[in-house]
Amino acid sequence: MALKLSLVVEKPDVNDKFEYIEEEVDRNSPANLYIKGPYMMAEDINRNNRLYPLDELEREATRYIEEMIKPGRAMGELNHPTTADVDLERACHIVTELTQDGSVFYGKSKVLTTPCGQIVRSLINDGVKVGMSTRALGTLEESDKHNTVRNMKLVAIDCVADPSYPKAFVNGILESKQWVMVDNDRYEEVYENFEKSLINLPKKGRDNYLRDRILSFIRSI
Repeated sequence: MALKLSLVVEKPDVNDKFEYIEEEVDRNSPANLYIKGPYMMAEDINRNNRLYPLDELEREATRYIEEMIKPGRAMGELNHPTTADVDLERACHIVTELTQDGSVFYGKSKVLTTPCGQIVRSLINDGVKVGMSTRALGTLEESDKHNTVRNMKLVAIDCVADPSYPKAFVNGILESKQWVMVDNDRYEEVYENFEKSLINLPKKGRDNYLRDRILSFIRSI
């Protein structure tokens, strides 16, 4: 049975301390710029009123390191998109390290020389404080005190230039969409796929086609 998931994003806390480090390669090349700081925290209710169990973050950090960081695929975008994919045209950094210290997971990212990476570099050089923000799929267990994130699948760690804007704006857009995890560990956006299937209805067998699409949509959610 497919598992219904929401896109869950977090904003860096205004008190999080990120370091910006330039490492010179040679005199003829611009220095590499790195961002270091706390990327994820477990067992603590964050300012989005969510709690990430330690075992969830440990499992996902291990998977993300093996599947994304080590092969050099752990890219993040400038600001959060509304999808569960990474758009290479908007990639601005690549995560090179992710280590655990108790309940905090510290990361290090290299700012890329892509157009969005150049924007990040310019912002930092001009004194703008940027931070890192997780983008993941998961389910939310609601309670009176907070929401607990379960079935987490870390999609990316994005670079956010303004961590202080209201959380409800982003959450309202992203968490209104639904994704499902299918058998081969792929994620499909339920509503978007359903809408696409109705764009070009066949001239013949339209009733059967609509019935099949609607039943498939209902089963997926």
